[in-house]
Amino acid sequence: MRQSKKSFRHESLQDAKTIQKILKSVSKGLAKGKLSFSDDDGEILMEPEGLLNLKVTATQDEAAHRINLRISWQAQEPVKKKKRLAVGTDGDK
Repeated sequence: MRQSKKSFRHESLQDAKTIQKILKSVSKGLAKGKLSFSDDDGEILMEPEGLLNLKVTATQDEAAHRINLRISWQAQEPVKKKKRLAVGTDGDK
């Protein structure tokens, strides 16, 4: 079963200490397997598990500097219940 697409986006001007606190919160959420993002415009809950893909890019230009961190993963489908399978021929019981 596929989930409908949900998204959350937030952009604001913050000082370095506040960004550090936000990154620590993300780190704690990854450790617990639950990330929650919210602001006045919306919210989203994510449950990262298994192997996560990490992409880090850094660019430096004369006036503009940028760091992008992207963490992604595939949502796990619920584990199907194991069912007993019997295979035989007409003569087997």
